[in-house]
Amino acid sequence: MTILVTGARGHVARGLVQRLLATGQPVRAGGRNPGAARLPAGVETVLCDLADPDTFDTALAGVTRVFLYAERRGLDDFVTRAATAGVEHIVLLSALLADPASTDAIGRMHGDAEQAVARSGIAWTFLRPGAFATNTLQWAPSVRAEGVVRDPFPDSRSAPVHEADIAAVAALALTEPGHEGATYPLTGPELVSRRRQAELIGEAIGRPVRFAVQDLDEYRAELSAWTTPQVAEVVIKESAAAVDRPMPATDTVEKVTGRPARTYGEWARDHAGDFRDEPS
Repeated sequence: MTILVTGARGHVARGLVQRLLATGQPVRAGGRNPGAARLPAGVETVLCDLADPDTFDTALAGVTRVFLYAERRGLDDFVTRAATAGVEHIVLLSALLADPASTDAIGRMHGDAEQAVARSGIAWTFLRPGAFATNTLQWAPSVRAEGVVRDPFPDSRSAPVHEADIAAVAALALTEPGHEGATYPLTGPELVSRRRQAELIGEAIGRPVRFAVQDLDEYRAELSAWTTPQVAEVVIKESAAAVDRPMPATDTVEKVTGRPARTYGEWARDHAGDFRDEPS
């Protein structure tokens, strides 16, 4: 029962590969550049690029289960090839507000991805995380250099989910029966403002971290450097709305895994080195 884990360089995928290896599962890690994924020695890696259908058949050979990132490009072709290859179950990393009818570019993209997987006829599980705690690694350079977090929304609140909790739920969905057809909204256990997140990073690294309110246009330009203008505006809109109307925390991680979701403070301690040291 070989399990293909796509997006091998991602935080969730790397954690998932380690969990599957620890339980003795045959695992194959795929991605656009799987050799750069910093995976444990001996992990089988394979080129698997959703933008390149020629990579699908080799990646899927002998695979019965797939952990799949929700990238819309090439997804219809991928799931068709997966069905032909005999894949029995796909666990899709989606998003909390996934909805193909959404006017929100992020929610619509993930909703379309869910529909593509559901149409394939392969059993599925949808993981719908809210805010990723790892998104705050964008603050690491300024924390290392100046001890400051810059963001326009100090009072925006969310329940950031630790990537290890997403990986834990994914591992169970891939290896235990009973998760087929389930949709799991995944968050951390409590709402935390961005100002408080900066404080928790400071506590984790042992020195104060100051919060500086960033100019909105500067923030928009930073977002636009790595995503589309449409997605940037969604991020800004949702961040502003979460000041007064944050998405509530869920207890799904605890219900599925039997242990409480990790707090943002725990995540900050786990990643303290990222905020102290230059990346190697």
